[in-house]
Amino acid sequence: MATIAVTGHVNLTAASVPPVGEALRALLARYPAPELTGMSCLAPGADTVFADAVLALGGRLMAVLPSADHRARLPEGPDAVAFDRLLGAAAEVEVMPYRRGGTDAYVAANRLLLGRAELLVAVWDGGPGGRPGGTVHAVAAARARGLPVEVVWPAGAARQDPARPATRGRRNRREPGPIDRTPARIRP
Repeated sequence: MATIAVTGHVNLTAASVPPVGEALRALLARYPAPELTGMSCLAPGADTVFADAVLALGGRLMAVLPSADHRARLPEGPDAVAFDRLLGAAAEVEVMPYRRGGTDAYVAANRLLLGRAELLVAVWDGGPGGRPGGTVHAVAAARARGLPVEVVWPAGAARQDPARPATRGRRNRREPGPIDRTPARIRP
């Protein structure tokens, strides 16, 4: 069984999606579909493109949601539609024990991803990092534990302005503590 987790930029440009998707499908095609499990937080950008690639190849998708409000934090539109579609296609869903998203929730989700994966795929331009729980921190944590990391950043890939929309930033300022210490399993 090949269990592969993803981390990556949420702000891929629209023109980046096809080359990133193609690169991810090529990487994942190395593994026989019945043995492939892809783990994703289903965030916009890299996580969504990765989840689509796993499903397109006939693999099993495991969704790891950082918080109970993960879906509610997405503005209505294409990202929310993609999230709902992928969540419905997931063979397993785990929700981290946080009511609201924030740094602690993202760090916990990464810890779960890295603890179960045999490989971390990073859709990453190699740039410096932001907050804990983000791509750079996930890559560093994987490397520190000796987990193989494969960086995917094909020609034509680019990010939009890294500044997050103001509405998302306001929601992230207050980070509540955990509900309990055990991730919730929604379905086997």
